[in-house]
Amino acid sequence: MTAILFRPLTVALCLLLPACASLSPESRLRAGLVEAGLAPKLAGCMAEEMADRLSLTQLRRLQSLASVRKSHIGTLGVDQWLHKVRALGDAEIFLVTSKAAVGCTF
Repeated sequence: MTAILFRPLTVALCLLLPACASLSPESRLRAGLVEAGLAPKLAGCMAEEMADRLSLTQLRRLQSLASVRKSHIGTLGVDQWLHKVRALGDAEIFLVTSKAAVGCTF
């Protein structure tokens, strides 16, 4: 009888566990932008705009820029960030990032 009672609970836990175990691309992007030196509010806004428009491969390429912060003291300006993004050599990443930056700064 107790096995019947625990079955719905077990099913619910199995369905919810993967959601807790992994972070969404948007939250990972937001954290990476903050780590790279962008202000948290700006990073959150930009991540929301960028996460759906970039592929996972492009998001991974952006993740490589998180180490930029180590070479700067304080926060990066949007112009400095876009300069680093342009250096990746991917026009789509630059276009999506610059649109998000412009939309989130005003």
